[in-house]
Amino acid sequence: MEIDEAPQKVDIAARIVTPGTAITNDPAFMRGHGTFSEHDTIYSSVAGVVERINKLVSVRPLKQRYSGEIGDIIVGRITEVASKRWRVDVNSRQDGVLLLSSINLPGGIQRRKSESDELQMRTFFAEGDLVFAEVQSYFADGALSLHTRSIQYGKLRNGTLVTAFPQLVPRSRSHFHTLPCGVDVVLGVNGYIWVSKHVPASKVEANAELIYSDKNEPISDDEREVIARVANCIQLLNRLYVKIMDTSIIFAYEASLAHSVKDLLTHDVAVELAQNVMA
Repeated sequence: MEIDEAPQKVDIAARIVTPGTAITNDPAFMRGHGTFSEHDTIYSSVAGVVERINKLVSVRPLKQRYSGEIGDIIVGRITEVASKRWRVDVNSRQDGVLLLSSINLPGGIQRRKSESDELQMRTFFAEGDLVFAEVQSYFADGALSLHTRSIQYGKLRNGTLVTAFPQLVPRSRSHFHTLPCGVDVVLGVNGYIWVSKHVPASKVEANAELIYSDKNEPISDDEREVIARVANCIQLLNRLYVKIMDTSIIFAYEASLAHSVKDLLTHDVAVELAQNVMA
């Protein structure tokens, strides 16, 4: 890796750097993640964006695996049903773990999980199911411990999964949004985004069995087209490295109405929509 010669003064303003780029030679600054020090100069060790917090200088990689934090809202896919737990693909270095004791039983019954519950674990979540969950804690090996102890969490149905860069999905107060076009979007901070038909919360609360149902609601052709349009808008935002939030998705959706769904991912249309969103 080539290393730049250290200049006398280096601007620490947020900018994109490549490995080996000199960031600063000011001894007052400390090096953080994504940097290394040589000859009293701090260099970037990855390609990313320079970030400064007080006297700490770090580089946030442009592309990286999801690194979970407690309280994160994520979307994951069940990969294995094990003893009293499920393994969940959360787009991280290792699978997350959803314990049997960390889910709600059908009907919201609060009791200790029994041996009979363990025998029917696949009636709750089976391999391949998509789940909406929250990061509860860490295990000793660094794996994420998940939970679905809320009526808003559970199995995902009636839609499609879109994968994006985790760093494009900012942490916010709410990650579940109902868009004006009649589509529900779950923005998992791990980069997995679920786009689905809108189902009123009152319907789920009235029938708690829907949390673990494998059957989709009837979806009309118009609803399928809207879901596909929103999913394509998210893909083009991800391709052009634009932050994925409810507002940016709405702007992209409204700007996309002049084009057919299949044309949204072509380069010219994607650039045009991205410019409208960032304007």
